[in-house]
Amino acid sequence: MSASGLPFDDFRELLRNLPGPDTTALVAARERDAQLTKPPGALGRLEEIAFWLAAWTGRSPAVNRPLVAIFAGNHGVTRQGVTPFPSSVTAQMVENFAAGGAAINQICISHDLGLKVFDLALEYPTGDITEEAALSERDCAATMAFGMEAIAGGTDLLCIGEMGIGNTTIAAAINLGLYGGSAEEWVGPGTGSDGEILQRKVAAVERAVALHRDHLSDPLELLRRLGGREIAAMAGAILAARMQKVPVIIDGYVATAAAAVLKAANPSALDHCLIGHVSAEPGHIRAIEKLGKTPLLALGMRLGEGTGAALAAGIVKAAAACHGGMATFAQAGVSNKS
Repeated sequence: MSASGLPFDDFRELLRNLPGPDTTALVAARERDAQLTKPPGALGRLEEIAFWLAAWTGRSPAVNRPLVAIFAGNHGVTRQGVTPFPSSVTAQMVENFAAGGAAINQICISHDLGLKVFDLALEYPTGDITEEAALSERDCAATMAFGMEAIAGGTDLLCIGEMGIGNTTIAAAINLGLYGGSAEEWVGPGTGSDGEILQRKVAAVERAVALHRDHLSDPLELLRRLGGREIAAMAGAILAARMQKVPVIIDGYVATAAAAVLKAANPSALDHCLIGHVSAEPGHIRAIEKLGKTPLLALGMRLGEGTGAALAAGIVKAAAACHGGMATFAQAGVSNKS
C-alpha cells in the first residue's frame, strides 16, 4: 500500500507511468521481416503480430511459455434474477477446469498452452450492484494485486479469461458506465437469458449505473462499484503483464470490460494487448470498437473461459514461428527483388 494509505494509489501511479514499446526490438523485427522468403506484406496481419511481440517483449518474436489464466468470481447481482443459472455453477465449472473436462482444457492441449485457474472467494459473492458497491476500495485493490500474481511463475504470452455466473450483467454495467448509451445496447443473453430474465437484466444494469452515477468518472472507482473480483483480477493481470513485458490476449465480453477500465485510466494501457475474438454477445463488438481494436477471430463463440483468447494464441504462436523459422533470401539462395 502507498504511503498515503489509500489502496488505489499504487495502481494510479502504475497507470501514470506505463512502460512503452521497445523500439530497438521492433526495428530489428522489421528488418528481418524484409529479408524473409516472401513478398513484403504477404503474411498480412501475421507480420504485424510478430512486430507487436517484438515491441512488447523487447526481443525477437517468440512464444515459449504461453499461459491461459482464468479468474472465477461470484456476483451479488444474481439475486435480481438476471441469469437462468445458479451461482453454484461457478464453483462447479472451476472443478470441471481442474478435472480437465471443459472446452478451455481441450484448446490448451491442442495449442500447447499452460492453464491456471484462480478461485476468487466464490463463497462470498460481491455486493449487489443495484443496491451497493460490489467491493470496497481495499478489497478491490487487494484483488487487483492478486491478479498481478498470475504471471509470477513466468510466461511470455498471457491469455486472460473468466468464469462467473452473472458477469455479463457486470460487463454491461461497466460499459454503460464508461460509454453511456442505453442498457439495451450493452445487455445480451449471456448464458441464455431471454424473456423476463433478459428484461430483469436490463433493469438491473439501469438501476446499478443510476445508483453509482456520481462516482463513475474515476475508472478505478467505477471498477470497484460496478465490477467484480474476476474483473478486478483481470485488470491487475493485464497491468502486471505490461510492467513485466508480457503481451496479452484478451478474451470475450467480460474480459474486455476489465481491460476497458484500464484504458479509461490511461489511453495507452492496452497497447500491449490484442483482442482474441469477437463473441456472439451483442455488446462485445461495440466494446471492441470503443477500445480501437480489431479482433483476431470471429467464430460466433460466447463461452468465456478464455476460449477465444486461447484459440487466438495459436495464431500468435504461428506468427512468431514464421518470423523466427523462415529462411532469409540469402540463407535459402532465393533471389530477392532487384
